[in-house]
Amino acid sequence: MRKTRASVAATIAVLLMNSWTWADLKESKKPADDFSSAVASSWFELLYDVVKAERTPPPQASRIYGITAVALYESIVADTDNNRSLVGQLNGLTAVPQPKKIRKTHWPTVANTVLANTIRGLYPTISAASSNLINNLEQSFASQFQAEVPGQYDRSVSHGQAVATAILAWAATDGFSSKNNCAYVPVQVAGAWQATPPAFNANPLQPCWGQLRPMVLTSGGQCPPVGPPPFSTNTTSHFYAEALEVYNVGLNLTAAQKTIADYWSDGAGATGTPPGHWIAIVSQIARKDGLTLAAAAEAYARVGIAVHDAFIACWNAKFIYNLQRPVTYINSNIDPNWTPYIVTPNFPTYTSGHSTQSGAAARVLADMFGTKSFTDTTHTDHGLVPPQQPRSFKSFDEAAAEAADSRLFGGIHFAFDNNNGLACGQCIAQAIRDRVSFKVSGE
Repeated sequence: MRKTRASVAATIAVLLMNSWTWADLKESKKPADDFSSAVASSWFELLYDVVKAERTPPPQASRIYGITAVALYESIVADTDNNRSLVGQLNGLTAVPQPKKIRKTHWPTVANTVLANTIRGLYPTISAASSNLINNLEQSFASQFQAEVPGQYDRSVSHGQAVATAILAWAATDGFSSKNNCAYVPVQVAGAWQATPPAFNANPLQPCWGQLRPMVLTSGGQCPPVGPPPFSTNTTSHFYAEALEVYNVGLNLTAAQKTIADYWSDGAGATGTPPGHWIAIVSQIARKDGLTLAAAAEAYARVGIAVHDAFIACWNAKFIYNLQRPVTYINSNIDPNWTPYIVTPNFPTYTSGHSTQSGAAARVLADMFGTKSFTDTTHTDHGLVPPQQPRSFKSFDEAAAEAADSRLFGGIHFAFDNNNGLACGQCIAQAIRDRVSFKVSGE
């Protein structure tokens, strides 16, 4: 009996020393690998809708998705079976707050908190409607978790808040504040980019985006494209032949090609943008394959980093080559009345952003999941208009190749924009593979 009383007294002493409550005795400690990915996938699906509602342009969206994904990963990595922190692996990321290991932490609460706070921090001027979406989702999970783990809840919230603050501070040093609104200086050379119909906006989107600090690449120029064919208006030239291909494809589009062009259009304001499409694919895998919170966080981080760096690398190339769009060339040299199937975005053509980021995202997903067949339900999941039926692919690379082809079918890119963009994206994925180890063992 004395031994029993002594044991109880010792337990009470430990509880008092660590500020634990009796509720903690009922709450089993579980690593992030033992929780479902429901919190993560719910938040990234909401982020897709916020990016759409806020009409966020693709470069900014890639940054938002990437930073948010890193925040999630870093918030839970301390208590995963085999994942390691990205501190010291990503450019400029030198420290992230760690949870107090002697105390139990509820990782879904941490994820809920870090995601809500990071997204708010990345959208300082968000609309009231989007702000309400964020607040409502956060509170919905909070109410559930407060009831489930009252002894762990407050310390878990504190950890999520601390990580969000640290990641936002890291992100603030990437050059976004100074490069976001820099002025474009027109280049007066043959073949240079010109404003395109119908808006003829002479201020191209984000001319200095390629100068932002990447997460993994040494600079926006680490994975340069081989270069387009020499610009020429000669009807026997390689460049003319490439433009003629865009023209002829546009005149003879099949129903299947129109479907592909529409499916991967991913326009700002109408969708969650091209990087959001690949993030949405991760959400689908998380739900359908029953990924754990830890596995989902790794998948989001892989894709988030890939699309983040892909847009920096692509925009670096766009404003080095500063090449005109197919519609400009075709209207001047082939047919003045030709119009592309999709409205041409207002920035240079080379290389294709869709292709670059799709090539990168596909390869980092293959690094984690292998050659995986899947059905993409992004459009039906988010009620996009016009509705597009799900599309099935035998591999991530097959989906990336179709995304690249979609820009030729849309009439807004030359084939060399797409092919060389895919190659650059694959180079970016290789750089991530070479530099970043997501596993403690280096697997």
